[in-house]
Amino acid sequence: MSIASMTGFSRAEGQDGGFGWRWEVKSVNARGLDVRCRVPPGREGLEVAARAAVTERFKRGNFNISLFITHSSGNVTLALNREILGQLLGIVKEIEGEIDAAPPQLDGLLRVRGVLEAIEEEEDEEERKRHDDAMTASLNQALADLAAMRSAEGSRLAEVLGTRLSQIAALATQADGLAAAQPVAIKARLVEKIAAVLEEVPALSEERLAQEVALLIVKADVREEIDRLKSHHAAAGELIGAGGPVGRRLDFLAQEFNREANTLCSKSDNLELTRVGLELKSVIEQFREQVQNIE
Repeated sequence: MSIASMTGFSRAEGQDGGFGWRWEVKSVNARGLDVRCRVPPGREGLEVAARAAVTERFKRGNFNISLFITHSSGNVTLALNREILGQLLGIVKEIEGEIDAAPPQLDGLLRVRGVLEAIEEEEDEEERKRHDDAMTASLNQALADLAAMRSAEGSRLAEVLGTRLSQIAALATQADGLAAAQPVAIKARLVEKIAAVLEEVPALSEERLAQEVALLIVKADVREEIDRLKSHHAAAGELIGAGGPVGRRLDFLAQEFNREANTLCSKSDNLELTRVGLELKSVIEQFREQVQNIE
């Protein structure tokens, strides 16, 4: 199973005589699963089916689903609304002496909204069931196409995440090498400072100074952070390899990556190690941004 993106769009349509329909499905990033569905009045049962189908197929994403229904002219009858037409004629007669204008023509009156009404032919029970079944099949096709698109985008994201993880591993290895030299460098600098301090305060014991040096070296030790970075790297690689809805767990690991990089920078007593730590933070942020797109 591969990882999947949360973004995608699909469309499926169909026709049955003069009755046509079109489904449009769009999904974007979300913390959980949110489904919004719009169907024409009288088709609420299809909304229930759409929500159930999305819940069965997907784990995360903000879904917008719309159903559009069309009827050919053979399924529509025009009817004259005599009440509205009568009101219009009454208004015309009432104001005809107040303004200097030509009397309205019939084609103009018929263009007034509401004068002509389009009445759709009612479906019988058999037709309605046939149409609902056909539209449900189209919906399932649209969702299958959406899932395929999300999967294809997920494959591209997996490649990007793999690149970022390789960069994190390389930087962690580089930091490991610099960290190994850090205690020696700290000790050398402190020896110089201690010599200067002893000249000023000869009563200060060398044993006490040695304790302080050891404490500073322990505080500056970043090997534990580097070990955790390597552990998180291995866990992230396993999740991507396993696939499925792993976005939330990868997001948690991205936060842990960032926590260790921050601690590394704060402990660093070496400009080069600090530079590596800052570069780590940049790559980790790029990793986190891509993870936000994963289901």
